[in-house]
Amino acid sequence: MKQNLIADYLSCALFRVASFFTYLLPLTVSLFIGRRLGDLIYFFDRRHRAVAYANIAKAVADKNDANLTSRITRKAYQAFGQNLIEISIIPRINKEYLNRYIHIENKDYIDAAFKRGKGVIFLTVHGGNWELSNVICATLGFPFVLFIRDQGFAKLNALLNSYRLKLGAKIIHKEAGVRQLIEVLKNNQSIGMMMDQGGKVGELVKFFGKEASMSIGAVKLALKYDCSIIPTFYTRVKGPYAKVILDQVYTVTKTNDPQKDLRDNLQKLTHIYEKYIRQYPHEYLWTYKIFKYGKERKIMILSDGKTGHLRQSESAAKLIIQQLANRGIKTTLNIQEVKFRSSIFRHIFSLLIILSGKYPSHGFLFILRNALTVESWQGLMDYKPDIIISTGGKLSAINYFLSKENQAKSVVLMRSVLSDLKKFDLKIIPKHDRPQGRSLVSSTIITEGALNLVDPNYLNEKSERLRKSGLIKGALSSLAIGVLIGGDSKGFSISIEAITQVILQLKKIAEELDADILLSTSRRTTEKIEKVIKSQLADYSRCKLLVIANENNHADVVGGILGISNIIISSPESISMVSEAVASGKYVFVFKIGRLSRKHRYFLRNYQNKGYIYLKAIQDLAFSMKEIWRNKPEIILPKDNLKAVEGLNKIL
Repeated sequence: MKQNLIADYLSCALFRVASFFTYLLPLTVSLFIGRRLGDLIYFFDRRHRAVAYANIAKAVADKNDANLTSRITRKAYQAFGQNLIEISIIPRINKEYLNRYIHIENKDYIDAAFKRGKGVIFLTVHGGNWELSNVICATLGFPFVLFIRDQGFAKLNALLNSYRLKLGAKIIHKEAGVRQLIEVLKNNQSIGMMMDQGGKVGELVKFFGKEASMSIGAVKLALKYDCSIIPTFYTRVKGPYAKVILDQVYTVTKTNDPQKDLRDNLQKLTHIYEKYIRQYPHEYLWTYKIFKYGKERKIMILSDGKTGHLRQSESAAKLIIQQLANRGIKTTLNIQEVKFRSSIFRHIFSLLIILSGKYPSHGFLFILRNALTVESWQGLMDYKPDIIISTGGKLSAINYFLSKENQAKSVVLMRSVLSDLKKFDLKIIPKHDRPQGRSLVSSTIITEGALNLVDPNYLNEKSERLRKSGLIKGALSSLAIGVLIGGDSKGFSISIEAITQVILQLKKIAEELDADILLSTSRRTTEKIEKVIKSQLADYSRCKLLVIANENNHADVVGGILGISNIIISSPESISMVSEAVASGKYVFVFKIGRLSRKHRYFLRNYQNKGYIYLKAIQDLAFSMKEIWRNKPEIILPKDNLKAVEGLNKIL
């Protein structure tokens, strides 16, 4: 409160000082100073500059032309600086000034509007110097009332109101003036009103292809009292010379559906302003979050080509879509694989982003364009996301940079090169990635395992599809054992001896428990291991499903196995695969084999200690499964999705 009071006094003092100097200086010099003031604000106001840049890129600039977007953004700041200076000139404005510097286009529309005898609303948006437009309208020789909402700074507000009143404009305050507005219209007088920036109480219409909230006051009055609306737009020609554009008189259309009438008329008026904003993009006030209240969101997943990473990103996207759907927000999802020309380019770009600070330069687009393949670059530029998701460290720098470019929310999974720099809106990091230090901030969620898509609906859907696929041979017994065999990775391999022992244990427990086997390999499974599995199980009567992923990689196999099976056996090398198996809510056995990284060992020990899995030597698999199936202990599940949802709800 004390800061607002100080800011109020300072703002008011600055305006008075500006008014004093602009009184002494020639207009052209004052406006030159205004442009330089705009440059100064552009340089220091990085937060709003980023918002303006993203809005302009989404709305009016060529999506692939960063230079054009930057030029419009800077020109908009220069126009804003001139507008600020021009407000201080208002006390000097008289009819001579207006006749010399202001041209009103289509002035005859005013007479046509008043001839209807039902009042006139001069409707505008935050384009050009709308404050000057109000004074201009007040000097045109007809009764004019300005409908305003008081700002947070009382002294500055009072000063601006004194400027507005100087040349004959009357003011009605939004907080307590609806009845006065109605009287003005009934007396066939005119009102000045704003249409954009509707906030939470506005109506959503399409604005440059995306939903934005527009103020409903003018259209509601016109629908009820049949008054005329004159869409108005202000643009500077050169220096103090300006043009007020009056669009043709707009009369609302009506049906028997009031809500539809409100929305349709707002949409038509919005299209009128789109025309002028496209023609004079630098005149519009782009520095607020125009599309904040829209009921549509675009989600982009950045994929590094790794299936496990993609599935984690898809799981985060699924949770986001569910949470937004609960709020009545529609979503579209785009998955874009990102390929660098070489790893050197990736490392250089990541290093530059680390050094860039909170607001990377738009010049990084040029660097990124040369670092990526043509297809990747084009895919990233063609889609303007509201939320960006990536998994792993390779794409975290691109996630951060694009989130700033698009003013999108950034979500990164797993530890990344930027995780410790607090640059993302939400970080979801598994415990086995050992997050610590500066990465442990409020925007960080620590999970037990890897996020995944597995939930009851997913399992039911995949199970049903697998049953209908014809891949399962015959009817299944009451007990099904699902087996997921991975393959070689860095420092890890499955030997022929080990897989042979696993199959012997499988056959043993299948016979003892009268169970069927459903087995799938992965793309990483080596050919020699595939041969052993086929030779041992292809003709085994209890193996009702045998899928070699490198020969027939059916999309529903893994999910179907997780859904149908009562017990799951998994090789240990894939954190994503084990996490999915556990999320299925079945008894999960992971066999010990080969050399695993420290991270994998930590993950498996943690899962075993929490009771999520049974980590067993291969020779103990059959005995352990028999004991577990006989005693049927409680199945314990991690709560990773709930944690992720809590974090997502804070940023959505």
